[in-house]
Amino acid sequence: MSEGTLQVSSRVDDLATLASQLSPGALVTDRDVIDSYASDKALFCPAGRALGLIRARSVDDVVAVMRFATEHRIPVVTQGARTGLSGAANAIDDSLLLNVAGMNEIVAIDPVNQTCRVQPGVINQDLKTALAEYGLSYPPDPGSVAISTIGGNVATNAGGMCCVKYGVTKDYVRAMTVVLADGTVTKLGRQTAKGVAGLDLPALLVGSEGTLGTIVEVTLALKPALAPPITAVGIFPDTASAGRTVTEYMGSGASPSLLELLDGPTVKMVNDYGDFGLPDDVGALLIVQSNATGGGAVEELEAFQRVAEANGSSEVFVSDDPADSEMLVAARRAVGPAMEKYAHTRGGGELIDDVCVPRSALGEFFEKLRLIDAQFDVEVATAGHAGDGNMHPSVVFDAGDEAQVAQAQEAFAAIMQLGLDLGGTITGEHGVGFLKREWLGHELDAGARLMHTQIKDALDPLGILNPGKMFG
Repeated sequence: MSEGTLQVSSRVDDLATLASQLSPGALVTDRDVIDSYASDKALFCPAGRALGLIRARSVDDVVAVMRFATEHRIPVVTQGARTGLSGAANAIDDSLLLNVAGMNEIVAIDPVNQTCRVQPGVINQDLKTALAEYGLSYPPDPGSVAISTIGGNVATNAGGMCCVKYGVTKDYVRAMTVVLADGTVTKLGRQTAKGVAGLDLPALLVGSEGTLGTIVEVTLALKPALAPPITAVGIFPDTASAGRTVTEYMGSGASPSLLELLDGPTVKMVNDYGDFGLPDDVGALLIVQSNATGGGAVEELEAFQRVAEANGSSEVFVSDDPADSEMLVAARRAVGPAMEKYAHTRGGGELIDDVCVPRSALGEFFEKLRLIDAQFDVEVATAGHAGDGNMHPSVVFDAGDEAQVAQAQEAFAAIMQLGLDLGGTITGEHGVGFLKREWLGHELDAGARLMHTQIKDALDPLGILNPGKMFG
């Protein structure tokens, strides 16, 4: 028996000690169950063979895991609902999977201070539903709103369709309770609306993907319930003209509550997936909503219509019917499952990209994206949060064809480079994880890379927190 095998066997034996320190049944050693938790939804991200799975039910469970992991030098991969698209939740060999999805209590809702305290496993939509009873809202709304957790949203700084007006997750995180690598429990941030005492450490943890600590509670700022919007849909001959419309419209000072883009191939996929009534023969659609008070919403959409028509839109529809608004948002949310269905008919390969470019560069982005689509033997279909410049080109290919797999990876890399060339970033909201860890070094300069490394080493000196992700 090799030394490596002896070490692994010893670690497995030690898990009995860990089990005695956890809630009853929290430790899972059944191989099939462990393997079923070994990955998120990203392609081209390896999933290793973990030693065990801990379904944490309390802060004490998380503390016990981290103390045990530190003592035995065992890597820990913290997970939630595993809806991510970058491989950040994937197991590595001989690791412990720390799943906090079961810590799903809405601890408190404070209508006076417009805050709430939640555990990391709370589903985003469940929180929204609970807040509605108090006349409050939590605006960040990723496409996975019905299945993703607040902890996962914080770990990736998730955005969504409302972000063009209301901001992303980090704009709402006031405080958090974190378990550090050695099991230390610490509270970061503040409960108040204002505060500058010390460094903004919660902001450091937002988007850190489990590489700096495990978040076990979050205090979120809230908004009063959002006013119902009115909606406009602009039809364009191509994505470049739609992109230029976004640039000009947002540059005019407009403040829509939603501004989303679907290109022609995406519209066809959505129509094939469900009965949403979208016009089928289009180059691109822009869906715009405004919930401005008084007559402001009508004025914002009239301004959109003028800009859209000046940039080649063949038609703009405006509706104040709530049913139309709900249907169009449902169509936008259907993009993910619609593309997945389409990809299955083309061999099952789907690489969902996530680049964010300055709004001023959207027209050029789409013009060059068209060239990438033509260059490679794959299909590129794009939707995204146009008002933020955050686009999600999906590369669809035959996963069983080695040549197409290679082409898909090259196309993915070309899109990444295009985003950087235009002054953008490799990820607007999906995170770095394993999928984009090599690209992080392309985006950061030498000084920024050094700071990242030093912060990681300070908070995780043994390198046991989600190793191999983000920092590579």
